[in-house]
Amino acid sequence: MITVLLPQVLRAKADGQAKVEIDAPEPATLAGVLDAVCERYPALERRLRDENRGLRRYVNFYVDGEECRFLGGADTPVAADAEIQVIPSVAGG
Repeated sequence: MITVLLPQVLRAKADGQAKVEIDAPEPATLAGVLDAVCERYPALERRLRDENRGLRRYVNFYVDGEECRFLGGADTPVAADAEIQVIPSVAGG
């Protein structure tokens, strides 16, 4: 089971859920997991991906603690027991 951890700011778009469990067939990718999450919670689509279905520029995705932009972006492989953290960038640091 793949676990997607959502920050407080996105939970309202996912019925208040802090985590979403996805059973994705292998080989899974971050894009495939996001497809499943957004199918379940359509309001998350525009918060996680842009109009071309690419990863939002100001949202960071960590697969098992590693930033996915350095692993392969949306094509990052995701193991069946992976944990994905979604972390929006914060302005004003």
